Amino acid sequence: MLDPLRPDHNLRTVRDANHYGPFTTVLRAAARRWPARTAVIDDRGGLTFAELDSRSDSLARGLAARGHGAGTVLGVLCRDHRGMLLAMAAAGKLGARVVLLNTGFGGRQLAEVAVRERIAALLLDAEFLPLLAEAPAEIARVLTRVDEAAPADPELLTVDGLVATHAPEPLPAPAAAGGLVILTSGTTGTPKGAPREKVSPLQSAQFLDRIPLPRDSTMVMAAPLFHGTGLSQLGLGWALGNTVVLRPGRFDPRWTVAAVAEHRAGSLVVVPTMLQRIVDLPAAELAAHDTSALRVIFAAGSSVSPDLSRRTAELFGEVLYNLYASTEVAVAAVATPEDMRLAPGTVGRPPVGCRVALYDERRARITEPGVVGTIFVSSGLSFAGYTDGRTKETVDGLLSSGDVGHFDAEGRLFVDGRDDDMIISGGENVFPLEVENLLVERGDIAEAAVVGVPDADFGQRLRAFVVPVEGAAVDAQEIKDYVKADLARHKVPREVIVLDELPRNATGKLLRRALLEYDPDAAG
Repeated sequence: MLDPLRPDHNLRTVRDANHYGPFTTVLRAAARRWPARTAVIDDRGGLTFAELDSRSDSLARGLAARGHGAGTVLGVLCRDHRGMLLAMAAAGKLGARVVLLNTGFGGRQLAEVAVRERIAALLLDAEFLPLLAEAPAEIARVLTRVDEAAPADPELLTVDGLVATHAPEPLPAPAAAGGLVILTSGTTGTPKGAPREKVSPLQSAQFLDRIPLPRDSTMVMAAPLFHGTGLSQLGLGWALGNTVVLRPGRFDPRWTVAAVAEHRAGSLVVVPTMLQRIVDLPAAELAAHDTSALRVIFAAGSSVSPDLSRRTAELFGEVLYNLYASTEVAVAAVATPEDMRLAPGTVGRPPVGCRVALYDERRARITEPGVVGTIFVSSGLSFAGYTDGRTKETVDGLLSSGDVGHFDAEGRLFVDGRDDDMIISGGENVFPLEVENLLVERGDIAEAAVVGVPDADFGQRLRAFVVPVEGAAVDAQEIKDYVKADLARHKVPREVIVLDELPRNATGKLLRRALLEYDPDAAG
């Protein structure tokens, strides 16, 4: 990432981080080092690093002319495309605070977050304008993308318009970086804001320590940029001189595989549900694309089942790296292809600069392999508290991840589930993930989720939701017998419900709350 022949560039990059924040700093550094290299390719074509840097200067001037600057909070609500990149880079040059908003928001959620985070202006794609009915009217709007499906409102400013009407000249550097707020997944309510006030580019070593991202190559970005997975890997990709390929629409597994082949991509960034949809494509379709240039498939956001890691290796070779992280604790552990081959289901080991420890209910340290406890993490990227003043539990300087897990004898970490997902049935503890992983090992089940529902005799009973593979017919009793043959009796689902798909949010996280509220009688 650092050029030994240009120590002046390296020093300038370190200095920039204090003024512009990590995103804009990486773009400025890449524009100095590789000005003519293509930085991004989307449905409008390619832009070089120099062009992105220059256009974001113009956009920053346009926003400054309308009163936005240091201290302003800008909300960014975009699909993955150049408009989002320009918005974030311009915000960094203004010293403005950026709140990355989830493209899966409903109108009420958006309004609640906008008020709580004190958003002064929204930079958003035109398709999201209908969501603003409940948002405060005084929030300024700037359109980041318009198209035939979502045409421009002639009364609203656009990013393209501001870029075209303002000089591409840098503004004076802000006194300090404005900061970045990444929202939690919101699977249990309104998403909370997790601020990242200051991130050093050198902290990227936590990723590169265990994930050999290629340099001077191409990265296909399938994971959404509004979340930490996509954003962090785009920044790392740029820092390594990579061109990043974006798709502005919703995830399409066929487009993704075709893009990897077309651009000879060395890396692909996904969340596990996306990877599942890729490996579920017909074998003939996958074989029609040459993906042999892939060196890294980077997956993060949820667990990778043993079945998914095995099938990925069979199709693409040993290129899958699974990051265990969260919005709050950031990086916790990385599983390499070797880890997943030797210990299927593991999330690996902590990379350099990270510590992971397990604690029991009394918060005594657990050191014995195989014993389950709450996972606590320390990394240079961990947050200091939510924007509403709340925080997460801390023990011995480590932050709770909200998950429970165990180590094996070789020191590899396994996540057994969320601490609040644990089911107590007949006095026995059941973590849904163990049952879910067993179910998806079957050839006729594509996805599975298990929740606990009230039971008069046992306190809770297990209810399994399964999504069959295309064309398969599943039998509930046969599934129960299958689980009973492998697991203890109290882990066998009492009910099996077949769905067309599982409820998930825009980052692929399972919405267990929707399953807990599911009424089989009302659903027919």
